[in-house]
Amino acid sequence: MNSVKALAESPNLSCIPSIYINSANSTEPPTSDLQDAIPTIDFSLLTSDNPKLRSQVIQELDFACKDWGFFRVINHGVPKSLMNMVIEKSKEFFDLRDEEKKEFEENGVLDPIRYGTSFNSKKDEIFYWRDYLKIIVHPEFNCPNKPLGLREVLLEYSKGTREVVKGLLSGISTSLGLDQCYVEKALKLESGLQILVANLYPPCPQPELTIGFPPHSDHGLLTLLINNGVGGLQIKHKGKWVNVNNDLPNSLLVNTADQLEIFSNGKFKSVEHRAIVNNAVTRLSVVVANGPSLDAVVEPAYKLVTEERCPSAYNAMKYKEYLEMQQGNQIIGKTCLDRVRV
Repeated sequence: MNSVKALAESPNLSCIPSIYINSANSTEPPTSDLQDAIPTIDFSLLTSDNPKLRSQVIQELDFACKDWGFFRVINHGVPKSLMNMVIEKSKEFFDLRDEEKKEFEENGVLDPIRYGTSFNSKKDEIFYWRDYLKIIVHPEFNCPNKPLGLREVLLEYSKGTREVVKGLLSGISTSLGLDQCYVEKALKLESGLQILVANLYPPCPQPELTIGFPPHSDHGLLTLLINNGVGGLQIKHKGKWVNVNNDLPNSLLVNTADQLEIFSNGKFKSVEHRAIVNNAVTRLSVVVANGPSLDAVVEPAYKLVTEERCPSAYNAMKYKEYLEMQQGNQIIGKTCLDRVRV
């Protein structure tokens, strides 16, 4: 496997290999930045003893999931120093020698530790300008044995982000008119799948010809993201691509994913997003994808379905099967979700 990092560091690289040229890459400029419009959720209010404040933030969360599928979270309890260390240790992993990283190369989509390039290099006809490290960190915690200190940092971070997701899903459950623990129990979140993904997007000499990661939606319930301060994430909002710059100190970026769309019977849509690259600096992001238990059968919550007024819009499917379907093929928009629509 040839990494993008090694390619980008090649001396005198001025043109990208043809396998990275994406003719479908949209050159349409994103709409003017809507940073002020992206919803911000104060996590501390979700656990407030004041019912009025909790009710207000649940309404804000409902709007964020319904109108955007994307929001920032502040006052979440995950230390800024820990978030910085996650980025730093992820960078140290990608800086390891190629032969050290190759022992973690991907074989199957449910391998506990997977190092690779593009998305699915065995299936991709066009490669993406991205290297990655994917680690299953729950229900069993896994981690590469290098670099030094990575395990301790990721263990603490995965625990902290699970608590954030638990609180957000409690509020989302309430906003759907369900008991606050309904999502947690129905989808067996105690043994829910949590995958941490570090993404490396090196500088590219022809960024207009390629893409870091194509438009897609995520497979789980909620995805949390942090980065090294370099822009590149874009989300689709009302048919337009919007630049997302995480310029709110110590905030987490959160997007809704496919299983939440299914469970809410389409009330909340999983958001399409993509990663673009630049020719100047490396972008590094770390996302934590949070899903149901692998053996959970996901379908619209029965309390949200009525045959006449609101029939089920999605077929039931075991989460493990959905994950393997998405991760084992080329990734194109929301085509995976389309397969389970009624």
